[in-house]
Amino acid sequence: MAKLLNRLDYQSLAELRHQIGRFLHFSEQAARSVGLEPRQHQLMLAIKGLPNGARPRIGELAERLQIQHHSAVELVNRLEASGFVIRSRHGQDRREVFISLTAKGERVLRDLSLHHQDELRLRGPALVAALKRAMQAGKNARAARKTSRENTGRTG
Repeated sequence: MAKLLNRLDYQSLAELRHQIGRFLHFSEQAARSVGLEPRQHQLMLAIKGLPNGARPRIGELAERLQIQHHSAVELVNRLEASGFVIRSRHGQDRREVFISLTAKGERVLRDLSLHHQDELRLRGPALVAALKRAMQAGKNARAARKTSRENTGRTG
């Protein structure tokens, strides 16, 4: 049976995309205002915000940003040339290269992150509400499909 979506489902998903897009647009503009490309800002945030146990290597950062390895290398090259990150070799395997923020990178990322937190406090409630509506619409659609199958004697 084809999944049925009603107008509310589409409206909820569209509103969620709209709210996410607004935040991403803000984030891109904020990064550019301090001389960074959005992906450079994302890479710096990925370095600082890695989960416990993750190591700041090119492969890990590429995965976190969902980009190709060579694209992450190019981002690191540009950030390093601008003085935002440094490469260093760690441990016994001297081939393993870690990426870390410089003091300049730390300052810029902190300022951007504070600005992002302000934006989330301002616009976050609309984003959360849109996410809740989209999730609820999906839940309601599943329940309606289940009821429809039960009323027609079908299972599954």
